[in-house]
Amino acid sequence: MQLEDQKVNERMERIRHKVLILSGKGGVGKSTVAVNLAVALATAGKKVGLLDIDIHGPSVPKMLGVEGMSLHGTEESLHPLAVGDNLRVMSIGFLLRNTDDAVIWRGPMKYNVIKQFLGDVEWGELDYLIVDSPPGTGDEPLSIAQLISNADGAVIVTTPQNVALIDVRKCINFCGELSIPVIGVVENMSGFICPKCGERTDIFKSGGGEEMARDVKVPFLGRIPLDAGIVSASDDGKPYIVNFPDTEAGKIFAAIAAPILRLFEARNGETEKTEKTEKTGNAEVGATKGGNVRIALPVVEGHLSMHFGHCSHFELVNIDMDKKKILARETIDSPEHQPGLLPAWLHERGVNMIIACGMGSRAQALFNEKGIEVVVGAPSEDPDSVVRAYLEGTLSTGRNVCDH
Repeated sequence: MQLEDQKVNERMERIRHKVLILSGKGGVGKSTVAVNLAVALATAGKKVGLLDIDIHGPSVPKMLGVEGMSLHGTEESLHPLAVGDNLRVMSIGFLLRNTDDAVIWRGPMKYNVIKQFLGDVEWGELDYLIVDSPPGTGDEPLSIAQLISNADGAVIVTTPQNVALIDVRKCINFCGELSIPVIGVVENMSGFICPKCGERTDIFKSGGGEEMARDVKVPFLGRIPLDAGIVSASDDGKPYIVNFPDTEAGKIFAAIAAPILRLFEARNGETEKTEKTEKTGNAEVGATKGGNVRIALPVVEGHLSMHFGHCSHFELVNIDMDKKKILARETIDSPEHQPGLLPAWLHERGVNMIIACGMGSRAQALFNEKGIEVVVGAPSEDPDSVVRAYLEGTLSTGRNVCDH
């Protein structure tokens, strides 16, 4: 047993980041999120492993179009299946003689095979290992949490209705009990837009995941709409994010991958270079670059705080610069005041831009060192108005009220 544990530890030491994809309830699209997240990271040039530990219902091979493929290996190790240049995949689905075979195992057998997937599979050097877990808080999620003791965190997938959210809260408590950080919550199947008339119908309600994330004070990563294209792409084995990147859902999948990518950047000194923007005279400021951006706004009593460090909480807003659209938002209490804390604290939460009324020049320099762009001199208005004005290019900035 000690030798097996050593093999697992040695394999895992060669993987920089481990992320678990969890859900409290089945049928919420957890595997869809796992597959598209893994493909997004691989497309970004990272070496990625995708481990499917849903022993009784493995769907990853089908979603990647590699169902029925065989694995190769040696007497000592098994090689994961290569999908493209940067993605390696392992699933019990590759080991079944027939895709219709039922796996009838009790807990100890499932624990042993998960340990083998970690210790006997030759993953090699990876930037990320994404683990697609079955729903709930049972044998498989508990096993992987115990075997990977230093996981970077969990992404939790839910649908908006209350029946699903009840189970998601249990999933978040599960992470707390096992000291697994919650990277964020994804709200899937959040509204259906009719492709013919454009009318929106909230079949499973909408906004429940975001509200729940706010209540339990964990990040909200975004809402994925109910899109027939996602279903077709999954059935056809064509990951949605690379086949339909310019759709609303494709953009949101990319936004969900962004904080995972920043794990790598933060710990490996690969912070993105951003232009330093500081407005000290009267001017109109607007979005000048493309892609997805996560903005932090310091707020007190519903308006931007006049002094950055005196806010009661932050509004974190994900925006699509190209479409001038707000993708997701999160309210988070500001930490207790400590000199030099906020740049690292906001960077860890994926922020790459700040809009504020005022900020000292030293603080601005510290944020710039973290790759966070700073816009100062914004009016003390409600954060939603400030963000929309920024997107529309009509944000009027004036004097930096905290220039020291």
